[in-house]
Amino acid sequence: MDPEAGGPQIIKVTPLQQMLASCTGAVLTSLIVTPLDVVKIRLQAQNNPFYKGKCFVYSNGLMDHLCVCEEEGNRAWYKKPGRFQGTLDAFLKIIRNEGVKSLWSGLPPTLVMAVPATVIYFTCYDQLTALLKSKLEENESCIPIIAGIVARFGAVTVISPLELIRTKMQSKKFSYKELHRFVSKKVSEDGWISLWRGWAPTVLRDVPFSAMYWYNYEVLKKWFCVKSGLYEPTFMINFTSGALSGSLAAVATLPFDVVKTQKQTQLWIHESHKISTPLRMSTWAIMKNIVAESGFSGLFTGLIPRLIKIAPACAVMISTYEFGKAFFQKQNARRQQN
Repeated sequence: MDPEAGGPQIIKVTPLQQMLASCTGAVLTSLIVTPLDVVKIRLQAQNNPFYKGKCFVYSNGLMDHLCVCEEEGNRAWYKKPGRFQGTLDAFLKIIRNEGVKSLWSGLPPTLVMAVPATVIYFTCYDQLTALLKSKLEENESCIPIIAGIVARFGAVTVISPLELIRTKMQSKKFSYKELHRFVSKKVSEDGWISLWRGWAPTVLRDVPFSAMYWYNYEVLKKWFCVKSGLYEPTFMINFTSGALSGSLAAVATLPFDVVKTQKQTQLWIHESHKISTPLRMSTWAIMKNIVAESGFSGLFTGLIPRLIKIAPACAVMISTYEFGKAFFQKQNARRQQN
């Protein structure tokens, strides 16, 4: 805050320091939330209509089995686990049939994706916020929305191919050799643009999420500071504000997360198992199919694991990021004094 307003002077943090502050939170958050992400994607993928009555490969963690559903001929080389009945049931069945390690399926691409995505996202947000504050002094309430939308749009576009790969690795267990073969074949047939499959529903999910998240985060943070009589938010204020704002945004954007998962898992099923059913469906067409198959509640499949994942993820990410920035602010203040 400005000293003339009665608050302490703000020491600026450089873009490089913002990047470093965001890295720790990205790694820590990925380790915590990956199991919840695996469960969420499994719950959403099992409602994919392209799984029904089709051949598929099931892996129990030790060997792969070519399976044929009963609808295709009343025979199967290996009986896959029954449908997941909920979050806890999915956790138990995945652990029992594939081992605890499978809950961290897709962790390598998640880490590779999380660090650059977080660096781009948080650094762009802070830089855009500072720029907009100098241009829109009278309309500060809209700054978090604008900065959040632009920052997330850029991050999603850059990271989308890694998101596609991560979703494949979590939707069903398979080898890196299969993944490489799938990616190579898809690129050779449809070009590099095919790696951005699922970009549209991802943008529809993440951009509104970002706008709602940052607006609510800034509002809640200021409210908690006022209630606590503080000029600057504490670690717990940042943590709580991040968890609450993330939860609200997660519920509102879940239908687009379900669509994104289905579009990306359909691509893997089609290419790997020679399914002839057309898969080039729009986001709205997939939503209609989901409602027809599972009712309106189908659009909110995986709500519990998404909330359990998003709330702590947003809380840990923003609080560690703000803590990192505060650390660098103190270091910069000491340099100025010296």
